[in-house]
Formats: sequence, C-alpha cells, structure tokens
Amino acid sequence: MLKVILSVLFLAVITTAVGYQQLQATINSPLKVAQNTQFEVKHGTGFNKLCQQWQASTWVESCWRYQVIAKLDPTLTDLKAGLYELTADSVISNIKKINQGRQVSFSFTIIEGQNLREVLSAIKKADNLQNDLKSDELSTQILGNNMHLEGWLFPDTYHYHNNDTASSVLRRAAQKMQQTLDAAWQQRAQNLPYSTAYEALIMASIIEKETGLASERPLIASAFVNRLNTNMRLQTDPTVIYGLGESFDGDIKRKDLRDYTPYNTYRINGLPPTPIAMPSKAAILAAVNPPQSEYVYFVSKGDGSHQFSTTLKQHNAAVKTYILNKKN
Repeated sequence: MLKVILSVLFLAVITTAVGYQQLQATINSPLKVAQNTQFEVKHGTGFNKLCQQWQASTWVESCWRYQVIAKLDPTLTDLKAGLYELTADSVISNIKKINQGRQVSFSFTIIEGQNLREVLSAIKKADNLQNDLKSDELSTQILGNNMHLEGWLFPDTYHYHNNDTASSVLRRAAQKMQQTLDAAWQQRAQNLPYSTAYEALIMASIIEKETGLASERPLIASAFVNRLNTNMRLQTDPTVIYGLGESFDGDIKRKDLRDYTPYNTYRINGLPPTPIAMPSKAAILAAVNPPQSEYVYFVSKGDGSHQFSTTLKQHNAAVKTYILNKKN
C-alpha cells in the first residue's frame, strides 16, 4: 500500500513539474510576427477572439494554454481597443501592452509662423487622423466661440492615437496657446500700445513673421512698439501678404502696398484686425516685454538678420547698403 501511495505522489510531482515547465514555456513563448507589426484591436474584442485572430495568422500555435493562463491571471482579459505595434517578444508581453492601452502614437506638428490655411491643409493629410473639421464652424468647434481662429494654435508637436479627430488635436493646441498667452499677459510690461492679450497675440504673430533670426525677436518687438507709441504705421510686409491671401504670388508689388485691405499696415493705423500666423512662445514674450530701445526702423541684410536704425536718415542709408546696391 505504501508503494502505491509513493507511486501516486511521485506521478503527481512529475505531472506538476511538467505542467509548470509547460506553463513557463507558454508564458515565455514568442509571438511569431515580424518586428513592429501593427494590429488593431476593435471595440468588443474579447480575449478568446484575440487569440483566435492571432492563431489564424499563425502568430500562435494554439489558444488553450493562453486561456489557462488567463484563468490564473484574469487581468489579461481586459483588452483596450486601439492600434498596437506588436513585436517578436512573448505573447503575454504583447497582450499586456494591449491591457495597458499602449497604442501606436502618431504626431502632428504646427510650425512657428504657419498661418491657419497652412495648418488646416497639413492636418487634413495627417496619418490615421479623422478629419471632422467643419469649415463653417471652425472657431466654435475649436475655441468654443466665434473669434477668428488665426493665431490661436500653439506651435508644437502633438501626439495622438489611431482614429483620433483633427478637432481634438487642434483643441489641445488652442488650449496651450490660451494658457501661454494668459501667463505671458500677466507678466507684461507697462505702457504697451495695446490693451488686451488678444492685441498682444496679433503683435506676436507679426513679430514671428518678420523674424528670420530668433535672437532678434525682442528688437523687432521694440521697434514695432516704438512705432505704435509715436503714432507711426507699422508698415510691415507680412501683414500685406496675409491680406492678399491666396492671390499672393510670392512677389510683393508697389500696387499691393497701395491697395487697401484691413491688413495693409501701410494704409491702416495700429494693428490689423486679427493675427496673421501662429506665433511662438518667444514671439509672445517679446510682444509683452519688449526691451527699451530707440529703434524705429529695420531692414533685412539678406541673411536672416536685420540692420536696426533710430532715424530715417540711418534707415535710408541701410536700405541703400542692403537692398538698392544688391539690385544694381
């Protein structure tokens, strides 16, 4: 009798040892996919269906062992819908990635100085992003009001998941711009020639478009502020170009400077009615805290930098040096 009992116990130990080894082998078994294979887990997909899909693709040999493991660890059955990047790591590690919702991430970048038309054109072409934008309701859709959307999208890279919406990405950009502008406005200098944060945003967008060299943003801001404080017109080409819209052919003409649009700062006093581009944080900070200077004029040197002047005589000499001489 003792021999029988010992034999049974021995078999139980052997069976348990073999079972444990098989369990460990299953846990460590690799998913037979090419590295970085994308796979979509659709809403309502359960653990068994997922395993069957992988088995049909010959990524796993059978499902019953994984079903046993799932009985031992029920958290494995909590699958989150989305697009995932599968790897040749273990089956279990790939399932845990889905449990944790670690989806494939895509990105969309708003570039400093882009205008609204350019941003909308780019986001309509973004990968794996639903275009739910309504052209006649854009401001309400993104800002929640009827304010012009130009200038309100903060330049940055925004990450999103498969089938997220374009409006959700742009809302995040708008929220970041609002937060950045609010914080900057709270620390603004005294005696600015504009009285609202929105006017500062307009100025920042002009600074952004005038600046070829990032380090010159403060001096550009100072010159523009000095102009407004002395009742000079801004006389800046980027606003004229913005007012021309899609009719601008890349060459600004004398006629363009003479023709009236609400954005032609050679013809209007003060700021244009809206921003003309998406300004960077640096441009916003320059607009609300310009350095003290006597500069009123500046002219491009042709290398991205500018020659700044305090008098018209100095400015005309700079124009002759950097523009007229180059044309002759």
